[in-house]
Amino acid sequence: MKTFTAVLYAEDDMYIAECPEVGTVSQGDTVEEAVANLREATELYLAEFPLAEQRRPIITTFEVNECVRA
Repeated sequence: MKTFTAVLYAEDDMYIAECPEVGTVSQGDTVEEAVANLREATELYLAEFPLAEQRRPIITTFEVNECVRA
C-alpha cells in the first residue's frame, strides 16, 4: 500500500480532489466522497500506468499581490 496526497478545493456545492503525485482529479458532494472517488480514480490510473518510484511533493505557500481593477 502506498500513501498519496489529496489536495481539495471547495467549488460551489462540491469538492474537487487532486492527487499531485499522479495527476488524477475527481469530485464529490462531501470531502469524504471526493477523497473516495479520487482513491478509485488513482487506483484505476495506476493499474494502467504504474509509477516507477513514489515521489513525494514539496508543498509550500507563496504570496501574490492582488490586482485592483478600476
